[in-house]
Amino acid sequence: MTSHRLQHIVPGFAIFVLASVVTWLSFTEQPAEAFLFPRVISVVFIILAIWNLIRAVTGMSKVGRGITVDTLKNLAPGLAVMLLYVFFGAKHLGFYFGSTLAFFAIYSFYDPASWSSIKDWIKRVFVTAAFMAVIYTLFAVVLQVHTPRGILF
Repeated sequence: MTSHRLQHIVPGFAIFVLASVVTWLSFTEQPAEAFLFPRVISVVFIILAIWNLIRAVTGMSKVGRGITVDTLKNLAPGLAVMLLYVFFGAKHLGFYFGSTLAFFAIYSFYDPASWSSIKDWIKRVFVTAAFMAVIYTLFAVVLQVHTPRGILF
């Protein structure tokens, strides 16, 4: 086995293990009705993880150049916001408020529009509010998913 295939097998196996844990948790946690949506997502997640692992083991995955330093620099702020949201924001601030802050931060950072224009900041606030209205309608009204509650809501 070459190191090129190992570049795909190791992360493929790690993703499969993560998908297995998420699927197991979604099917064993109570109350069962609160985990209907996570169960659907976790089944899709494990199917994609199995497909990815099979492609890695059989050598069907194409080896790329990897992540360059410039790409990593571009991804780092978004990853930092995501980690803050996952480990702090959703739990302590509440799902919707934490999601609003995280979306606004990521959108503001990656938006190519000027940071000095009031018009662009108003657009960012409007897009964030519209996005969160769709998320709220989808999760709370349509799917009736129980979201983490925090200090604010």
